[in-house]
Amino acid sequence: MLTKKELIDHINETYNLSPEYIFKKFPDYCVFRHQKSKKWFGVLMSVPEEKIYDDASDHRIIDILDLKVDPELGGILRGKEGYFPAYHMNKEHWISVDLRKIEKLDELADLIDGSFKSTQ
Repeated sequence: MLTKKELIDHINETYNLSPEYIFKKFPDYCVFRHQKSKKWFGVLMSVPEEKIYDDASDHRIIDILDLKVDPELGGILRGKEGYFPAYHMNKEHWISVDLRKIEKLDELADLIDGSFKSTQ
């Protein structure tokens, strides 16, 4: 399971960017964005499991990461465990990833980089 800390550390080390906590109503949510353009390339959120899983029954809070992806790649990824149409973003161009389903950061590193590059 990938932790929020591992994810934040990776983005900080790779892109020299820190998370920005911009939502007063949701103080645990953070965005990752380009310093110059201010465009987002990732959103890290802690959400009730039932917001992502139709069959959720125990109301747990889970950590998800929204990333921008090519629509074709998004369609492929949504067929894999732990990948979903984006929560609170354009569902054609963004996906949500359940961090509990990611074993190693390597599984997400290329997707994070793709999101970073596509939003420059």
